[in-house]
Amino acid sequence: WDMFAISCYFTISLVFWYVGLIPDLATLRDRATSKIKKAVYGFFSLGWNGSNRTWHRYEKVYLLLAGLATPLVVSVHTIVSWDFATSVIPGWHTTILPPYFVAGAVFSGFAMVLTLMLIVRKVMRLEEYITAHHIENMCKVIIATGGIVALAYATELFVAYYSGNPYERYAFINRALGPYAWTYWTMVSCNVLAPQFFWFKKIRRNVAWVFLLSIAINVGMWFERFVIIMTSLTRDYIPASWGGFTPTIIDLTTLIGSFGLFFTLFLLFARFLPMIAIGEVKGVLMYARHAKGEKQ
Repeated sequence: WDMFAISCYFTISLVFWYVGLIPDLATLRDRATSKIKKAVYGFFSLGWNGSNRTWHRYEKVYLLLAGLATPLVVSVHTIVSWDFATSVIPGWHTTILPPYFVAGAVFSGFAMVLTLMLIVRKVMRLEEYITAHHIENMCKVIIATGGIVALAYATELFVAYYSGNPYERYAFINRALGPYAWTYWTMVSCNVLAPQFFWFKKIRRNVAWVFLLSIAINVGMWFERFVIIMTSLTRDYIPASWGGFTPTIIDLTTLIGSFGLFFTLFLLFARFLPMIAIGEVKGVLMYARHAKGEKQ
């Protein structure tokens, strides 16, 4: 079921991303200086002509894809959480995991977008398009989803204690006080304590602080996955099977390669495609100028 969940998630995300790019690809086609670029952008813009009829159909398709993608986010992360929840490993067999994974996905997703967006905003000088208001609103979403994640952590501890199951109790005691306790407390510090700074407006409006806190959240979410997997597998029901985890060269190169692949694709996107939606900016530009004129 992981194959179907991830492949569906990837497909709808790719289609949603591509459809949103079509008007901008047409703009790049019209401004291309070489025949090769004009042909490539023209092929992927699917004959976009910017007519009222084209815009109407585009908005209907885009809205439909958005409506399809939203419940898909919930279903995919729920299915992934079932990989753990349907097992009998202490620390995994709990019903809190589906909402926990969904909230964590939104939480970490906004943090990652903030991290990348602030870099692009500075490097490409997009301060007039990505304003402090946008950044502040994203910080507010992180506060909300971070609260849900913190509640999930507390619920896990309470359920393990209240169940009276010694294996479940030990699994969480081991997380907090065992050999990997430092990873658990790093996770709690980054995912529970760090987002609380966003309650202060001065910090939400300070780009440097927002950038540092978003990185902290990304680090915390990585450690969350480490804690979930490693602490439960290294110490399970049978003490004779207990052991530690030492990453091999394959583990390390896979991790580094994953980062390398992501940033390679991201930099290619930044090099050849617009980082902000030109079509959407054009749509609100008139209203922004009108509002600015009223303020003056």
